[in-house]
Amino acid sequence: MATLGLSEKDRAAIEAFRRDVVDPSRTALVVVDFWAEWCGPCKQLAPVIEKVCAEYAPKGVKLVKINVDENPFIASQFQVQSIPTVYAVFQGQPVADLSQARTEGQLKQYLDQILAQLPIESDEKAQAQEIAPLIAMGEELLDGGEADRALSVFQQIEAMAPGNADVASGMVRALVALGQLDEADTLIAALPPEAAKDQAVERARAALTLARNARPVADLSPLLARLEADADDHQARFDLAGGLMANGDRDGAADALLEIVRRDRGWNDGAARAELLTLFEAVGLEDPWVSATRRRLSQILFA
Repeated sequence: MATLGLSEKDRAAIEAFRRDVVDPSRTALVVVDFWAEWCGPCKQLAPVIEKVCAEYAPKGVKLVKINVDENPFIASQFQVQSIPTVYAVFQGQPVADLSQARTEGQLKQYLDQILAQLPIESDEKAQAQEIAPLIAMGEELLDGGEADRALSVFQQIEAMAPGNADVASGMVRALVALGQLDEADTLIAALPPEAAKDQAVERARAALTLARNARPVADLSPLLARLEADADDHQARFDLAGGLMANGDRDGAADALLEIVRRDRGWNDGAARAELLTLFEAVGLEDPWVSATRRRLSQILFA
């Protein structure tokens, strides 16, 4: 904004705008709310904007309120014709008009879309970078069968990042590996709604489901004998898969479930395929083992 020929009041307003909006917007998303004391709709919208912006502060969102009666020059620069008018500003430029967002849900939807497209610096991103190697350490311990140590690592990370979905997933899966299923259930139930819907938590929930359904079988020979006598005894093969899974043999479990699908994909309302999909979810959809086993399933289904 040019300042040549402006009054002292307008110069002060521009300096305040630069300090409060332009400079912070270089790394953050600044929500600018143009309002006035006499504006009824402004007073109705204010609590919504203030609540959402406070909630999104860790994501890199800052709220600045500008009284149009006290700052007419700034309002004119933004061509404010009516109030409330709300803009999202990044790197000194308006990037979105948020004026039509009148509910928390609408405003959050707008902000989520904007934040996904811009390189906003935030506490959440900084924290994610900080805990990423620690999460990797916990996952490595869990994969290596050291569930007790993995649980300890994830608990320490959770103290740093409460409610983090990846950390919660690691804790739940460690508890499942330790046989503490009720504790795992309680942990999932206590998660914030947003974290509870995360794909990482879905993975942990699948692992918990498998553990509750699986029954360790010390002696598999009776099930093998039943299959020897009748290769189409699908219940025996399904029970065998559960026993193998509980005993830690996911390859054997997958082979048994795939064989059921190959012989009768509709058996028991598709129970074998559903169990396979739960197993995929529990292992992790990006895992190479899952990709390879999913290809085997596809070959059977579309043969």
